[in-house]
Amino acid sequence: MSRIGKKPVIIPSGVKVEAKGQELTVSGPKGTLRLTVHPKVTVAISEKEVTVDVARKEDKKEKALWGLFRSLIQNMVDGAAKGYEKKLEVNGVGFKVATTPGKLTMSLGFSHPVEVTVPKDLTVAVEKNVITISGADKQRVGQFAAEIRELKKPEPYKGKGIKYAGETILRKAGKVVKVVGGGK
Repeated sequence: MSRIGKKPVIIPSGVKVEAKGQELTVSGPKGTLRLTVHPKVTVAISEKEVTVDVARKEDKKEKALWGLFRSLIQNMVDGAAKGYEKKLEVNGVGFKVATTPGKLTMSLGFSHPVEVTVPKDLTVAVEKNVITISGADKQRVGQFAAEIRELKKPEPYKGKGIKYAGETILRKAGKVVKVVGGGK
């Protein structure tokens, strides 16, 4: 038995879950999300909860699909109800971030400013040097945050670069100069 898969997904008020064949749609105040369910996974929707099941509970692959789709549906319900948010901190002398509608412009120490197009289903806000990415789809928010972080990863000597809020960067000591010579 899948410990995660057998738990029901509770539907909060204001969120609507519908299934048409293998297509699952979750709509709420933060947006509408769609998921194509694997043919070996069955989804049952009642008024207050969604349950996920598989035919052969002993099969290792089906058991993995069971827990996976239960987690994906839980993330969709949470995203449609509350949404997801990731914060990135930009650290470094002269590193600046600005937003324009549909674009994120960053000065990251390169010879040119870096422009990133913001996906339509995500919202990006900048306050000082903190980038806040929010949206209904957990995977899209995390992927876009990872793509922005990839532009200038934090380096271990001074900590300059883009890092997640709350992430700790392991710092290294710089070069140590040894005195060579007798000392007489």
